[in-house]
Amino acid sequence: MDLRQLVSALSDFASPSLAESWDNVGLLVEPSPPHAVRTLFLTNDLTEEVMEEAVQKKADLILSYHPPIFTPLKRVTWKTWKERLVVRALEHRIGIYSPHTAYDAVPHGVNNWLTNGLGACTSVPLHPSTAPSCPAEGTHRVEFCTDNAELLDRVLSEIKDIQEVFCLTTFPARVEGEEQTRVSLNCSQKALLEVVALLSQNSPLYHKTEILLLQKPLLPHTGMGRLCTLNEPVSLSVIIERIKSHLKLPHIRLAVGTGKTLESPVKKAALCAGSGSSVLKGTEADLYLTGEMSHHDVLDAVANGISVILCEHSNTERGFLSKLRDMLALHLQNKINIIVSEKDRDPLQVA
Repeated sequence: MDLRQLVSALSDFASPSLAESWDNVGLLVEPSPPHAVRTLFLTNDLTEEVMEEAVQKKADLILSYHPPIFTPLKRVTWKTWKERLVVRALEHRIGIYSPHTAYDAVPHGVNNWLTNGLGACTSVPLHPSTAPSCPAEGTHRVEFCTDNAELLDRVLSEIKDIQEVFCLTTFPARVEGEEQTRVSLNCSQKALLEVVALLSQNSPLYHKTEILLLQKPLLPHTGMGRLCTLNEPVSLSVIIERIKSHLKLPHIRLAVGTGKTLESPVKKAALCAGSGSSVLKGTEADLYLTGEMSHHDVLDAVANGISVILCEHSNTERGFLSKLRDMLALHLQNKINIIVSEKDRDPLQVA
Protein backbone atom coordinates (compact mmCIF):
# COMPACT_ATOMS: atom_id res chain seq x y z
CA MET A 1 0.00 0.00 0.00
CA ASP A 2 1.28 3.49 -0.84
CA LEU A 3 2.27 5.48 2.25
CA ARG A 4 -0.08 8.34 1.54
CA GLN A 5 -2.97 5.94 0.99
CA LEU A 6 -2.18 4.33 4.32
CA VAL A 7 -1.97 7.66 6.13
CA SER A 8 -5.37 8.55 4.68
CA ALA A 9 -6.77 5.22 5.90
CA LEU A 10 -5.29 5.79 9.37
CA SER A 11 -6.92 9.23 9.44
CA ASP A 12 -10.24 7.60 8.60
CA PHE A 13 -9.72 5.16 11.48
CA ALA A 14 -9.14 8.02 13.96
CA SER A 15 -9.06 11.59 12.70
CA PRO A 16 -6.00 13.59 13.86
CA SER A 17 -8.41 16.52 14.27
CA LEU A 18 -9.68 14.81 17.45
CA ALA A 19 -6.26 15.16 19.09
CA GLU A 20 -5.65 17.80 21.73
CA SER A 21 -4.44 21.18 20.44
CA TRP A 22 -1.06 20.81 22.21
CA ASP A 23 -0.36 17.41 20.68
CA ASN A 24 1.84 16.53 17.69
CA VAL A 25 0.06 13.85 15.67
CA GLY A 26 -0.02 12.50 12.13
CA LEU A 27 2.85 11.66 9.79
CA LEU A 28 6.04 12.87 11.50
CA VAL A 29 8.73 11.37 9.26
CA GLU A 30 8.20 10.67 5.55
CA PRO A 31 10.77 8.99 3.30
CA SER A 32 10.98 10.38 -0.21
CA PRO A 33 8.09 9.15 -2.40
CA PRO A 34 7.12 6.79 -3.77
CA HIS A 35 7.08 4.78 -0.55
CA ALA A 36 5.20 1.48 -0.32
CA VAL A 37 4.22 0.05 3.06
CA ARG A 38 4.22 -3.72 3.34
CA THR A 39 4.87 -3.93 7.10
CA LEU A 40 3.31 -1.64 9.72
CA PHE A 41 5.10 -1.76 13.08
CA LEU A 42 3.17 -0.80 16.26
CA THR A 43 4.78 0.53 19.44
CA ASN A 44 3.77 2.61 22.41
CA ASP A 45 7.14 4.37 22.71
CA LEU A 46 9.73 4.63 19.97
CA THR A 47 13.06 4.17 21.73
CA GLU A 48 16.38 3.36 20.04
CA GLU A 49 15.99 -0.28 21.04
CA VAL A 50 12.53 -0.37 19.45
CA MET A 51 13.85 1.39 16.33
CA GLU A 52 16.52 -1.31 15.95
CA GLU A 53 13.78 -3.94 16.22
CA ALA A 54 11.76 -2.15 13.52
CA VAL A 55 14.83 -2.10 11.23
CA GLN A 56 15.47 -5.81 11.82
CA LYS A 57 11.84 -6.64 11.05
CA LYS A 58 11.96 -4.56 7.85
CA ALA A 59 9.18 -2.17 8.87
CA ASP A 60 8.12 0.40 6.29
CA LEU A 61 6.05 2.51 8.71
CA ILE A 62 6.21 2.77 12.50
CA LEU A 63 3.00 3.73 14.27
CA SER A 64 4.24 5.09 17.59
CA TYR A 65 1.38 5.92 19.95
CA HIS A 66 3.50 8.57 21.69
CA PRO A 67 5.02 11.08 19.22
CA PRO A 68 8.81 10.69 19.28
CA ILE A 69 9.08 14.23 17.91
CA PHE A 70 7.24 16.61 20.21
CA THR A 71 9.25 19.76 20.76
CA PRO A 72 10.73 21.21 17.54
CA LEU A 73 14.09 19.84 16.41
CA LYS A 74 16.63 22.54 15.55
CA ARG A 75 18.95 20.06 13.86
CA VAL A 76 19.09 16.40 12.90
CA THR A 77 22.46 14.98 13.96
CA TRP A 78 23.77 11.95 15.80
CA LYS A 79 24.01 13.89 19.07
CA THR A 80 20.67 13.17 20.82
CA TRP A 81 18.62 9.98 20.83
CA LYS A 82 15.52 11.59 19.28
CA GLU A 83 17.59 13.05 16.44
CA ARG A 84 19.14 9.63 15.92
CA LEU A 85 15.64 8.13 15.58
CA VAL A 86 14.95 10.45 12.64
CA VAL A 87 18.34 9.68 11.06
CA ARG A 88 17.81 5.92 11.39
CA ALA A 89 14.26 6.15 10.04
CA LEU A 90 15.33 8.05 6.93
CA GLU A 91 18.43 5.89 6.36
CA HIS A 92 16.23 2.79 6.31
CA ARG A 93 13.29 4.46 4.54
CA ILE A 94 10.91 4.01 7.46
CA GLY A 95 8.07 6.45 8.00
CA ILE A 96 6.88 7.44 11.48
CA TYR A 97 3.22 8.13 12.31
CA SER A 98 1.80 9.08 15.71
CA PRO A 99 -1.91 9.21 16.70
CA HIS A 100 -1.55 9.82 20.49
CA THR A 101 -4.58 11.72 21.88
CA ALA A 102 -6.62 11.06 18.73
CA TYR A 103 -6.61 7.41 19.86
CA ASP A 104 -7.52 8.53 23.39
CA ALA A 105 -10.62 10.29 22.09
CA VAL A 106 -12.23 7.81 19.70
CA PRO A 107 -14.88 5.36 20.94
CA HIS A 108 -12.75 2.41 19.80
CA GLY A 109 -9.58 3.82 21.35
CA VAL A 110 -7.28 3.54 24.36
CA ASN A 111 -9.60 4.86 27.06
CA ASN A 112 -12.48 2.60 26.09
CA TRP A 113 -10.07 -0.35 26.13
CA LEU A 114 -8.99 0.69 29.63
CA THR A 115 -12.61 0.63 30.85
CA ASN A 116 -12.60 -3.15 30.23
CA GLY A 117 -10.40 -3.51 33.29
CA LEU A 118 -13.23 -2.37 35.56
CA GLY A 119 -15.73 -5.04 34.57
CA ALA A 120 -19.17 -4.55 33.02
CA CYS A 121 -19.96 -0.83 32.95
CA THR A 122 -21.27 2.05 30.89
CA SER A 123 -19.02 5.00 30.14
CA VAL A 124 -19.13 8.55 28.80
CA PRO A 125 -16.26 10.93 27.97
CA LEU A 126 -15.24 13.30 30.76
CA HIS A 127 -14.44 15.99 28.20
CA PRO A 128 -16.43 15.35 25.01
CA SER A 129 -14.87 16.19 21.64
CA THR A 130 -16.55 18.65 19.32
CA ALA A 131 -17.15 18.14 15.61
CA PRO A 132 -13.95 19.49 14.00
CA SER A 133 -15.54 20.96 10.86
CA CYS A 134 -18.72 22.44 12.36
CA PRO A 135 -19.93 25.10 12.46
CA ALA A 136 -18.67 27.12 9.49
CA GLU A 137 -16.30 30.04 9.86
CA GLY A 138 -16.79 32.46 12.73
CA THR A 139 -17.60 32.29 16.44
CA HIS A 140 -20.90 34.21 16.36
CA ARG A 141 -23.92 34.64 14.11
CA VAL A 142 -25.61 38.03 13.84
CA GLU A 143 -29.11 38.43 12.40
CA PHE A 144 -31.28 41.52 11.93
CA CYS A 145 -34.13 42.64 9.66
CA THR A 146 -35.46 45.89 8.12
CA ASP A 147 -37.94 47.15 5.54
CA ASN A 148 -35.78 50.20 4.74
CA ALA A 149 -33.96 49.34 1.49
CA GLU A 150 -31.81 52.48 1.51
CA LEU A 151 -30.66 51.91 5.08
CA LEU A 152 -30.01 48.24 4.36
CA ASP A 153 -27.81 48.99 1.34
CA ARG A 154 -25.72 51.44 3.36
CA VAL A 155 -25.28 49.11 6.32
CA LEU A 156 -24.40 46.14 4.14
CA SER A 157 -21.81 48.20 2.32
CA GLU A 158 -20.14 49.08 5.64
CA ILE A 159 -20.36 45.50 6.98
CA LYS A 160 -18.57 44.23 3.87
CA ASP A 161 -15.60 46.42 4.78
CA ILE A 162 -15.22 44.71 8.17
CA GLN A 163 -12.56 41.99 8.31
CA GLU A 164 -13.49 38.47 9.47
CA VAL A 165 -17.15 38.63 8.45
CA PHE A 166 -18.28 35.43 6.72
CA CYS A 167 -21.37 33.93 5.10
CA LEU A 168 -23.19 37.25 4.66
CA THR A 169 -26.63 36.49 3.22
CA THR A 170 -29.97 38.27 2.79
CA PHE A 171 -33.39 36.74 2.29
CA PRO A 172 -37.05 37.88 2.40
CA ALA A 173 -38.89 37.40 5.69
CA ARG A 174 -42.30 38.25 7.12
CA VAL A 175 -41.99 39.98 10.51
CA GLU A 176 -45.15 40.90 12.42
CA GLY A 177 -47.13 40.66 9.19
CA GLU A 178 -44.78 42.93 7.22
CA GLU A 179 -42.50 41.99 4.32
CA GLN A 180 -38.88 42.71 5.34
CA THR A 181 -35.34 41.69 4.45
CA ARG A 182 -33.45 39.54 6.95
CA VAL A 183 -29.66 39.63 7.11
CA SER A 184 -27.55 36.80 8.52
CA LEU A 185 -23.77 36.75 8.93
CA ASN A 186 -21.06 34.85 10.76
CA CYS A 187 -18.13 36.70 12.27
CA SER A 188 -15.19 36.40 14.64
CA GLN A 189 -15.20 37.74 18.19
CA LYS A 190 -13.18 40.76 17.04
CA ALA A 191 -15.50 41.50 14.10
CA LEU A 192 -18.55 41.10 16.35
CA LEU A 193 -17.58 44.24 18.27
CA GLU A 194 -17.37 46.23 15.03
CA VAL A 195 -20.66 44.86 13.69
CA VAL A 196 -22.49 45.65 16.93
CA ALA A 197 -20.97 49.15 17.03
CA LEU A 198 -22.19 49.75 13.47
CA LEU A 199 -25.70 48.48 14.15
CA SER A 200 -25.95 50.49 17.37
CA GLN A 201 -25.70 53.64 15.26
CA ASN A 202 -28.95 52.60 13.59
CA SER A 203 -31.51 52.18 16.34
CA PRO A 204 -34.20 50.44 14.21
CA LEU A 205 -31.69 47.76 13.20
CA TYR A 206 -30.06 47.43 16.60
CA HIS A 207 -33.34 46.68 18.38
CA LYS A 208 -34.06 43.89 15.89
CA THR A 209 -30.62 42.30 16.18
CA GLU A 210 -30.06 38.78 17.48
CA ILE A 211 -26.62 37.41 18.34
CA LEU A 212 -25.99 33.68 18.60
CA LEU A 213 -22.86 31.98 19.92
CA LEU A 214 -21.83 29.30 17.43
CA GLN A 215 -20.91 26.15 19.29
CA LYS A 216 -19.60 23.03 17.66
CA PRO A 217 -21.81 19.99 18.31
CA LEU A 218 -20.50 17.39 20.73
CA LEU A 219 -19.52 14.04 19.26
CA PRO A 220 -21.21 11.14 21.09
CA HIS A 221 -18.89 8.72 22.93
CA THR A 222 -15.82 10.69 21.78
CA GLY A 223 -13.43 12.72 23.93
CA MET A 224 -10.84 12.72 26.71
CA GLY A 225 -11.13 10.41 29.71
CA ARG A 226 -14.11 8.29 30.70
CA LEU A 227 -16.59 8.33 33.58
CA CYS A 228 -17.64 4.74 34.14
CA THR A 229 -20.67 3.46 36.02
CA LEU A 230 -20.35 -0.19 36.98
CA ASN A 231 -23.38 -2.38 36.37
CA GLU A 232 -22.85 -3.85 39.83
CA PRO A 233 -20.80 -2.11 42.57
CA VAL A 234 -17.78 -4.12 43.76
CA SER A 235 -15.19 -3.56 46.45
CA LEU A 236 -12.02 -1.61 45.81
CA SER A 237 -10.00 -4.80 46.38
CA VAL A 238 -11.92 -6.55 43.57
CA ILE A 239 -11.31 -3.60 41.22
CA ILE A 240 -7.59 -3.77 42.00
CA GLU A 241 -7.40 -7.42 40.98
CA ARG A 242 -9.42 -6.79 37.81
CA ILE A 243 -7.12 -3.98 36.73
CA LYS A 244 -3.95 -5.96 37.45
CA SER A 245 -5.35 -8.83 35.39
CA HIS A 246 -6.42 -6.58 32.49
CA LEU A 247 -3.09 -4.76 32.33
CA LYS A 248 -1.07 -7.90 33.13
CA LEU A 249 0.68 -6.18 36.03
CA PRO A 250 2.01 -7.85 39.21
CA HIS A 251 1.33 -4.68 41.19
CA ILE A 252 -0.22 -1.21 41.05
CA ARG A 253 0.13 1.87 43.28
CA LEU A 254 -2.84 2.68 45.49
CA ALA A 255 -4.00 5.62 47.58
CA VAL A 256 -7.17 4.91 49.56
CA GLY A 257 -9.60 7.80 49.87
CA THR A 258 -10.26 9.31 53.28
CA GLY A 259 -12.93 7.33 55.08
CA LYS A 260 -12.65 4.44 52.63
CA THR A 261 -11.17 0.93 52.93
CA LEU A 262 -10.31 -1.90 50.56
CA GLU A 263 -13.84 -3.19 51.11
CA SER A 264 -15.54 0.10 50.23
CA PRO A 265 -17.82 -0.22 47.18
CA VAL A 266 -16.86 1.29 43.85
CA LYS A 267 -19.80 2.33 41.68
CA LYS A 268 -18.31 5.21 39.66
CA ALA A 269 -14.75 5.30 38.35
CA ALA A 270 -13.11 8.09 36.35
CA LEU A 271 -10.17 7.04 34.21
CA CYS A 272 -7.67 8.45 31.75
CA ALA A 273 -4.84 6.56 30.09
CA GLY A 274 -1.36 8.02 30.58
CA SER A 275 -1.05 11.12 32.74
CA GLY A 276 -4.59 11.89 33.85
CA SER A 277 -4.45 14.66 36.45
CA SER A 278 -5.76 17.48 34.27
CA VAL A 279 -8.53 15.30 32.82
CA LEU A 280 -9.71 13.71 36.07
CA LYS A 281 -9.42 16.68 38.42
CA GLY A 282 -12.73 17.81 39.90
CA THR A 283 -14.66 14.72 38.75
CA GLU A 284 -16.94 13.15 41.37
CA ALA A 285 -16.22 9.43 41.54
CA ASP A 286 -15.30 6.64 43.94
CA LEU A 287 -12.07 5.94 42.10
CA TYR A 288 -9.53 7.60 39.79
CA LEU A 289 -7.63 5.24 37.49
CA THR A 290 -4.67 6.48 35.45
CA GLY A 291 -0.99 5.95 34.79
CA GLU A 292 0.48 8.79 36.80
CA MET A 293 -0.64 11.81 38.82
CA SER A 294 1.25 14.49 40.70
CA HIS A 295 1.72 14.05 44.44
CA HIS A 296 -0.54 17.00 45.26
CA ASP A 297 -3.31 15.89 42.91
CA VAL A 298 -3.31 12.51 44.64
CA LEU A 299 -3.57 14.26 48.01
CA ASP A 300 -6.52 16.33 46.76
CA ALA A 301 -8.36 13.25 45.52
CA VAL A 302 -7.76 11.31 48.73
CA ALA A 303 -8.94 14.25 50.84
CA ASN A 304 -12.18 14.21 48.87
CA GLY A 305 -12.72 10.54 49.62
CA ILE A 306 -11.62 9.37 46.17
CA SER A 307 -9.27 6.39 45.94
CA VAL A 308 -6.51 6.52 43.33
CA ILE A 309 -4.94 3.68 41.34
CA LEU A 310 -1.74 4.45 39.42
CA CYS A 311 -0.26 1.89 37.02
CA GLU A 312 2.65 3.89 35.51
CA HIS A 313 2.12 5.97 32.39
CA SER A 314 2.54 3.59 29.48
CA ASN A 315 1.17 0.54 31.31
CA THR A 316 -2.30 2.03 30.87
CA GLU A 317 -1.76 2.24 27.09
CA ARG A 318 0.53 -0.53 25.83
CA GLY A 319 -1.93 -3.39 26.11
CA PHE A 320 -4.17 -1.63 23.61
CA LEU A 321 -1.68 -2.33 20.81
CA SER A 322 -2.78 -5.96 20.40
CA LYS A 323 -6.39 -4.90 19.98
CA LEU A 324 -5.27 -2.11 17.66
CA ARG A 325 -3.42 -4.61 15.47
CA ASP A 326 -6.61 -6.61 14.99
CA MET A 327 -8.78 -3.54 14.34
CA LEU A 328 -6.33 -2.09 11.81
CA ALA A 329 -6.03 -5.43 10.01
CA LEU A 330 -9.78 -5.37 9.49
CA HIS A 331 -9.82 -1.66 8.61
CA LEU A 332 -7.02 -2.11 6.06
CA GLN A 333 -8.59 -5.30 4.65
CA ASN A 334 -5.50 -7.34 5.54
CA LYS A 335 -3.54 -5.63 2.76
CA ILE A 336 -0.40 -5.18 4.85
CA ASN A 337 1.46 -7.08 7.55
CA ILE A 338 0.97 -5.57 11.03
CA ILE A 339 3.26 -6.48 13.93
CA VAL A 340 3.55 -5.31 17.53
CA SER A 341 6.92 -4.48 19.07
CA GLU A 342 8.38 -7.03 21.47
CA LYS A 343 10.99 -4.59 22.83
CA ASP A 344 8.57 -1.80 23.83
CA ARG A 345 8.19 -1.65 27.62
CA ASP A 346 7.63 0.79 30.46
CA PRO A 347 10.93 2.41 31.46
CA LEU A 348 10.17 2.00 35.20
CA GLN A 349 10.53 -1.21 37.14
CA VAL A 350 10.45 -2.28 40.76
CA ALA A 351 13.98 -2.94 42.04
